[in-house]
Amino acid sequence: MNDQRTRIGRVGVWHAAIGRLSGEATRKAVAEIEEFGYGTLWFGEGSTTKEALSNAAILLCSSRRITVATGIANIWARDATAMASGAATLAEAFPGRFVLGIGVSHAPLVQSRGHDYRRPVAAMAGYLDAMDQARYDAKAPTHPAPLLLAALRPKMLGLARDRADGAHPYFVPVEHTARAREVLGDEPVLAPEQAVVLERDPGTARAYAREHMAPYLALPNYANNLRTFGFDDDDLADGGSDRLVDAIVAWGDEDAIRDRVQAHLDAGADHVAIQPLAPGGRLPLEHLRELAPALLSL
Repeated sequence: MNDQRTRIGRVGVWHAAIGRLSGEATRKAVAEIEEFGYGTLWFGEGSTTKEALSNAAILLCSSRRITVATGIANIWARDATAMASGAATLAEAFPGRFVLGIGVSHAPLVQSRGHDYRRPVAAMAGYLDAMDQARYDAKAPTHPAPLLLAALRPKMLGLARDRADGAHPYFVPVEHTARAREVLGDEPVLAPEQAVVLERDPGTARAYAREHMAPYLALPNYANNLRTFGFDDDDLADGGSDRLVDAIVAWGDEDAIRDRVQAHLDAGADHVAIQPLAPGGRLPLEHLRELAPALLSL
């Protein structure tokens, strides 16, 4: 994975809008983000957004150098054979440019698909077994897609260490990055997401942050993980206390956001995927342009 660390770069971009934009807007966005110089573009997969692997193909076809990563592809959205063959297809067609991030998602989203969300670590372990056993008779990629797991708590981080190439934590404070590196050890890749608001006014910045945070705080996986870092019910209410907002979302000028990214790197991250926030979930490409000189020198 040392070569992959070089490919994904130290700083990338994560944004949920990449799963909702039109094809034309998607192609424009990835071309601009690549031009700014970011190493990797990450996107999620919700139950009502674009299918992850086909969306990755659009992004890869619309760019030349940037790495494209699923953050994450939901294991309940396709069986393990389809996941393995889809990843191999993209890795063969775009050598060294695709990273497969997979995860167990969240109970409400899984249940909306008609599945029973129980024992997520065991479900992931079984899924990885099935991926390992999947047959693929097409031309094999010269650079197989690295596999990262969406991992928050120690058991899933341990699975990411033992059965994958690393972990892609989402919605976490810097303290989680330090703890995750302790569990993973030195070799696996650690690539956390970091939400950012390029806004100096505290009230405005925190309002943007709370709009982003409120849906996530309603999901037990994220809420329970935050409790392990000393946040309580009061912190989790109403979109998050100031203390929690400031831990999850970096806001301020370019230097403040650079400092937060550097803090993750100092805590053991190999790569940080910034998610720029704007009202209504808009993808603020202009903010990525402004932040690039400060972040891409890290």
